[in-house]
Amino acid sequence: MTKFVRSLTAAAVVATMASAAFAENTVRVAYDADPVSLDPHEQLSGGTLQLSHMVFDPLVRWTQDLQFEPRLAESWEQIDDTTMRFKLKSGVKFHSGNMLTANDVDWTFDRLKVSDDFKGIFAPFTDIEVIDDMTFDLKTSAPYPLVLHTATYIFPMDSAFYTGETDDGKDKSEIVKHGDSFASRNVSGTGPFVVSEREQGVKVVFDRFADYWDTDSKGNVDKIILTPIKEDPTRVAALLSGDVDFIAPVPPTDLQRVADAEGVDLITMPGTRIITFQMNQERVEAFKDPKVRLAIDYAVNNAGIVDRIMRGFGTVAGQASPAGYLGYDEALAPRFDVEKAKALMEEAGYADGFSITMMAPNNRYVNDDKIAQAVASMLSQINIKVDLQTMPKAQYWPKFDERAADMMMIGWHADTEDSANFHQFLTACPDEATGNGQYNSGNYCNEEADALMNASNTETDQAKRAEMLTKLEGILYEEAAFIPLHWQNLAWGSKSGMNSGEIVNALNFPYFGDLVVE
Repeated sequence: MTKFVRSLTAAAVVATMASAAFAENTVRVAYDADPVSLDPHEQLSGGTLQLSHMVFDPLVRWTQDLQFEPRLAESWEQIDDTTMRFKLKSGVKFHSGNMLTANDVDWTFDRLKVSDDFKGIFAPFTDIEVIDDMTFDLKTSAPYPLVLHTATYIFPMDSAFYTGETDDGKDKSEIVKHGDSFASRNVSGTGPFVVSEREQGVKVVFDRFADYWDTDSKGNVDKIILTPIKEDPTRVAALLSGDVDFIAPVPPTDLQRVADAEGVDLITMPGTRIITFQMNQERVEAFKDPKVRLAIDYAVNNAGIVDRIMRGFGTVAGQASPAGYLGYDEALAPRFDVEKAKALMEEAGYADGFSITMMAPNNRYVNDDKIAQAVASMLSQINIKVDLQTMPKAQYWPKFDERAADMMMIGWHADTEDSANFHQFLTACPDEATGNGQYNSGNYCNEEADALMNASNTETDQAKRAEMLTKLEGILYEEAAFIPLHWQNLAWGSKSGMNSGEIVNALNFPYFGDLVVE
């Protein structure tokens, strides 16, 4: 195994995991990074939602075939055009011992509405009206086609636990972006696991919650030890040597190796997470010109990146919406033509090019640093000189929020499984009040596109919604609002006999509470 270990630090991590004393049904998980916070509302990211499904529970969650199944909400019904009534399961206990009521859902909703990252999702919702301890109405300002989709984001928090002041006089409920807060360090959810130990960047230990409400679940895991292993070879080596039981992601370079290995299973699934670069129009004057943005799009060889860097484990993209989403338009083909790119640069008055800065994470998306290096090299062909900096995601996200570089990488999976979600967060005109454009580091803004998004969010006729969202994608394509690269496929590695294929899904939120280890 040691020939795969690239550093003493990585070797020490694996050795520590191998020598630890484990409970009878302990699962050792190695991700490429650990959660940046225990606060479910601090950051809208895959890591946060993965954590939320372990220590909290949503009202409703997605199944593997992208249907809805009840969780904390046992039933729901549409009362009128703008009201959905939910009935909670009774007897649900938080980790603190407090019992779940509709007041906790109401408190959580109010917190979501003020979260910088989540308030955009909840903009169509006006209120939760508590009917009784187990019943509440979720209200929208107009008919809204994605009520249940959005309910998958509501992980009720323990309002009593998070209410009050800390010893140093701080509000326990405050949301501190990339900061130290009570909620970022303490957690009380209804989920299958409690956080019993956490050392940022080293490990997180989850113990089974003895009073977990879901007694129908066959899940039999007593303890999960999550260890971040950034280096792909080290993570794969840890699985193959038996030092860990479950890893994500499996890098494209090791897919066949894991598939051929004895005693482990490779689990793959087509993904819908789009990997993109955004061009900051406030930092670079040239990026305000659609011809320059188009030139960059033409200069980037998406197919080459998927073929050579991703080893085919991805789908070349020309738009945000993947096939199957209402906004997908097969006519919006990926562009690659270096000569066309050079001509556009000349037409825009930038034949001699210019210099830019670029930032990307190196442990958030599959091969993210290698992709960034390739894109930087491709832009040199049209005389754009790139100063590239890559960094771990814990350092990257604060830089992203600062808009600290001229071009920045961002991947996005529409967890509502809807095209409008891509535009709302990645390309909508940035609006601090609504949360729209929260992850639009390019500062792109098109009022017609925003109007189409807003209209689609009140249109319940699916055919009409599809027409609106397809037109929206067309606008973004013609103006090169961003640089689409590919939709990232998903791959997990697991020790055989763990039935891991039953708990993974296209959203990449493994339901470890239901994991059955044989």
